[in-house]
Amino acid sequence: MIRPVVAGVDGSPESLAAVEWAAREAHRRGLPLRLVHAWEAGLPEGAPEAVLPELRAPQSHARHTLRRALDRVSEEYPQLSVTAEQVCRLPVHALLAEARNADLLVIGSQGPGGLGGFVSGSVAMATAARAEQPIVLVRAGRTAEDEHVPDGDGKPSVRTPFRDVAVAVDVDGPSDEVLDFAFHAADLRGAPLRAVHAWHLPFSRGLPDAEARARIRTEAARELSELLEPWRSKYPAVVVEESLREGRPAHVLVGAADGAGLLVVGSRRRRAAAGPRTGPVAHALIHHVRCPVALVPHD
Repeated sequence: MIRPVVAGVDGSPESLAAVEWAAREAHRRGLPLRLVHAWEAGLPEGAPEAVLPELRAPQSHARHTLRRALDRVSEEYPQLSVTAEQVCRLPVHALLAEARNADLLVIGSQGPGGLGGFVSGSVAMATAARAEQPIVLVRAGRTAEDEHVPDGDGKPSVRTPFRDVAVAVDVDGPSDEVLDFAFHAADLRGAPLRAVHAWHLPFSRGLPDAEARARIRTEAARELSELLEPWRSKYPAVVVEESLREGRPAHVLVGAADGAGLLVVGSRRRRAAAGPRTGPVAHALIHHVRCPVALVPHD
């Protein structure tokens, strides 16, 4: 069974950017694209015509929103197989159901203080916290040119090489799913892979000396190289840069993602009183990283 790339649509600038990113990714992967718009109210398909117009409004809005996204993708990517569907269901439930049968789910993501639509606001965070499959969150305004390095004049271009794919690597709890996703993404793009590991000194009452700091960093570098070796063998065409940075993971990764075309991070969900939520590192990255962020669930 061919699993499509699925994009959530709600008409917001964030979701439209997600739709276009999903179209490019589906083309890279040789997969069909499926567009889904979920609405929370209104009437199911096939309901009698003799009903109050206001009850038809959500369905009409969904149809218009989905059609606009479908027309846009079909015009820009005529070679892509695209389907679209309206779903009368709560957005989070609809997106999670779609993700279970998808190769990848792509939705919009808003920045701090942004006002997005259903998909790009709290729904995006709730979906990211519960998804069992990889999910990519895309900011408004991200274009195909943003995936590439600038040309010789510093201008945006789609004819230049792809920007790096950055991946957060935890040497204490490595995830095959995260590394496989990141290496595959870099391989598809012919892009370098930047493996970022944040290390820091253990808490102590006194200030560590230079020798202790050097010893810990050297050990972290050795562990990172050993961890990446099997993946270098599996993806020999991918050029890998090992990047060790001292600091807390969230701070390090926000800086490391600067200039990247995609950031890949593991998502270890945590059970909270109000339900599942993303971990603190993933939460920070979703809100502060400008490039698309791929969250890959793992135990």
